[in-house]
This record gives sequence, structure tokens and C-alpha cells, in this order.
Amino acid sequence: MFTDKLFYSIGEVSEITKVKPHVLRYWETEFKILNLEKNKQGERIYRTKDIELIKRIKHLLYDECYTIAGAKKKLQKDKHEEINPDNDIKHEYNFFLKEIRKELENILKKM
Repeated sequence: MFTDKLFYSIGEVSEITKVKPHVLRYWETEFKILNLEKNKQGERIYRTKDIELIKRIKHLLYDECYTIAGAKKKLQKDKHEEINPDNDIKHEYNFFLKEIRKELENILKKM
């Protein structure tokens, strides 16, 4: 996981999310909801909420097989819908189960 830093560099975010930096930069242009700030040197700075959004985008594109356009619509729909706490908990539960499964599969591959 990651620590509770205020800001992360693109390299750190790439390592945390397992998404290459050039893909992160591309997603920034495609997903306006991913509105990053830049520091005085002009480098992108990521907050924890940005990392969570990147994980959500990655999940939609890679796990749920959404297109970029479909993922944009889904994120907008999710943003504007009233959140049902039960559905939110189920989604998080399913997401974490998938992450655990991936980690276990990686462990098995190493054995």
C-alpha cells in the first residue's frame, strides 16, 4: 500500500498503481476528472484521492473491460448518482477481493 504523504510523484504513483508514467500522463488528458496540480518545478503532484481515482480508472479499463469513453461515462454517472452505502460497500469488498486474488496468484507463480 502507500503511506499517508500529502503528495506523490508520478514515479511513486506508477509504482503504487502499477501503471506506467506515460499511461498516467495519457489518462490525465483523457479523464478531466483527474485534475492534477503541478508544483513550482512544473511536475505533477498526486494526492491520495488522485491515486484512488487512478485505481478506479485502471479497474474499469483493465478488469471491467470498459473503453476510455465508457469509463468516462461510468465515472461521470457515479459522480452524479446518489451513493447507496450498501452498494458502495459491496463494490469496495469486490475490489479488495480481486486485489487479494491477484496477490495470491502472484505468490503461487513464485512458488
